[in-house]
Amino acid sequence: MTRMYHYATVSKALDQLNEKGFTCDFNLNNDAIKKNPEKFEIVHVYRYEGASDPGDEAVVYGIKSSSGKKGVYVSGFSADSDSETSKILLELSIKGR
Repeated sequence: MTRMYHYATVSKALDQLNEKGFTCDFNLNNDAIKKNPEKFEIVHVYRYEGASDPGDEAVVYGIKSSSGKKGVYVSGFSADSDSETSKILLELSIKGR
């Protein structure tokens, strides 16, 4: 079951997830997710919506791999975000509900 948490900021969510053992940065290691999405489970999700600027929108995922590795992925809605990985994670979060 995916748990949703509400933190004031993205950095606060990342700090809390880090304290829970989510230490791998899947933004830097997103090829593993792209190649084997079935080996990953989303256990935490938080969406941040920019009140005044849609460019401030982001989704923070707490992800656990089948091998037990825990990490985070921050998906922004900016042009430089990796849309392929973001799409895979969105599909995983929907499947996990």
